[in-house]
Amino acid sequence: MLGSKDFDEIRPYRDEEVPEIMDRLLVDPVFGRVLQNLFIDESKIQEIRNAIHQTRDVESFQRTFMVPFLENIIKTSTSGLTVGGLEYLEKDKSYLFISNHRDIVLDSALLNVEIYRYGFKPTEIAIGSNLLIYQWIEDVSRVNRSFIVKRNIPVRQMLEASQLLSAYIRQSVDTNGNSIWIAQREGRSKDGLDQTSPALLKMLNMSNKQEFVSGFQELNIVPMAISYEIEPCGNEKVAELLKRQADPDFRKSERDDLLSMVSGLKNQKGRIHIQFGAPISRESLETLSTEGNINDRLKQLADYIDAHIYNNYRLYPNNFIAYDLYYNCSKYIDQYTIDEQKSFIELTHQRLKLVNEDREEAMELWLKMYATPVYSFENCIMPAGSEI
Repeated sequence: MLGSKDFDEIRPYRDEEVPEIMDRLLVDPVFGRVLQNLFIDESKIQEIRNAIHQTRDVESFQRTFMVPFLENIIKTSTSGLTVGGLEYLEKDKSYLFISNHRDIVLDSALLNVEIYRYGFKPTEIAIGSNLLIYQWIEDVSRVNRSFIVKRNIPVRQMLEASQLLSAYIRQSVDTNGNSIWIAQREGRSKDGLDQTSPALLKMLNMSNKQEFVSGFQELNIVPMAISYEIEPCGNEKVAELLKRQADPDFRKSERDDLLSMVSGLKNQKGRIHIQFGAPISRESLETLSTEGNINDRLKQLADYIDAHIYNNYRLYPNNFIAYDLYYNCSKYIDQYTIDEQKSFIELTHQRLKLVNEDREEAMELWLKMYATPVYSFENCIMPAGSEI
């Protein structure tokens, strides 16, 4: 088994490291400009800086800064956050939450706000190294219980990084009693299609010292779905898809990711719902592993997770309206009102004005992004032996 020092490059910061990190934030000129942009009033900025200076452990940082910050986001840019499926979870157990991914920051951050509210232990959060474009972002993320998933590195280093990440996640959940949140695939869903990557499950299996069933059972996997009434950064996602269509070699810049993080926090998001599924049982894993080779089993497990995410969607009128518009039908006309349809169309035109691309293609991508969860839900076939 790897020792704790082996994970130093990727793990969250520990309590004893927090004072040094806070001091580093206070002298970071880029972080200073961030504070000036967030809090124009100099007295407020000084109040924040004093609170940072007095922060001496991870829990204090989350309680003093992150929880109030996110509660304010919920209050000012959403129509409410709800959660379901907590009856499947036990407060003294640790889990690996595998979730669909719609917003860079909010998916996991909102999860932690809710489980904190209900008395569960905070969850460690996987964050891609490509997002850590400034030292202050890495510092704030790792104090906020994030661990690093290395991206954009040579193939040989990627193998070593995947093995280390796999060992870290398994040790966190099975030995250290810490729950983990990780997206079902690299990057956010841009077109509304949420699919678990078998490569993610292959990475998790790298640290498995047992057979398939026991190895995945000890990870205590919980499929989790997060549903937004209004897509975070929806217009940015459409713009990115249009650029990729025009240029298959298009690559986002670091600035693009930073702007998406800010937009996701500031834009109106409507209602938000987080739904936990039941932990994947040994019986279900045994059912999934009766046929085929390891790659077949990983694909079947990915399909199982997808089915539970689809089944746990909270579908809103916007989704049904987009489905009927995209497929030019009235299949779900009983799921929304005329006023709701008008509001969605107005929202669509407002957001697409921000996309400086072909309007017809942009409209099609926008509608598809909202319609696809309905399609996934209605075509979802729950695997045999699934927990409901």
